[in-house]
Amino acid sequence: MSNCNTHLEETEIPLAAHADAVIPILPDGDLWVFGYGSLMWRTGFKYAEQVDARVFGYHRALCVSSEVHRGTPENRGLVLGLDHGGSCSGKVFRVSADQKKQVAQYLYARELATTVYLAKIINAHTSDGRCVRALTFVVDTGHHQYTTGKTPEQLVSIVRSASGRSGRSSEYLLSTLEHLRQSNIHDGRLESIAALL
Repeated sequence: MSNCNTHLEETEIPLAAHADAVIPILPDGDLWVFGYGSLMWRTGFKYAEQVDARVFGYHRALCVSSEVHRGTPENRGLVLGLDHGGSCSGKVFRVSADQKKQVAQYLYARELATTVYLAKIINAHTSDGRCVRALTFVVDTGHHQYTTGKTPEQLVSIVRSASGRSGRSSEYLLSTLEHLRQSNIHDGRLESIAALL
């Protein structure tokens, strides 16, 4: 199944990845991309195939402080990261080999504006029984934007009060959950936080 989504407005993403971002060597042939958040429903690139998938060793979490899009330096919000431990359901997108460099550069610009995310190639297990090597973005647990050790109540307090260039942190969480539900993905951690809102 092919799809061609409109690219994001240039004002929404930087023109290039952060100078210190570490870029992985891409696999030969087509490129698979694993999405666990907004990449699932707002890909911004052309792909030849989309499949439900799960990765192991990581889970979806509200663990990245947002100082621009969902908060400010004085009142940081929270956005999703792929944190260590557990597993995560999402989607993988297959990008044809002739477009993979262009798509990778777009994703690096979109996801690596700071160095809080690390671009990695990891195993993703598809719903139709394949194991593919996929590009994804995991949180750097040593970065100052990484948020950990908060109770659901503390996370709710942060999400409830923060707002940035792209809107309220609470809107981001609720919109994320709505899109996950539409994809038949249940995320108990996020649901428990949202229930406290």
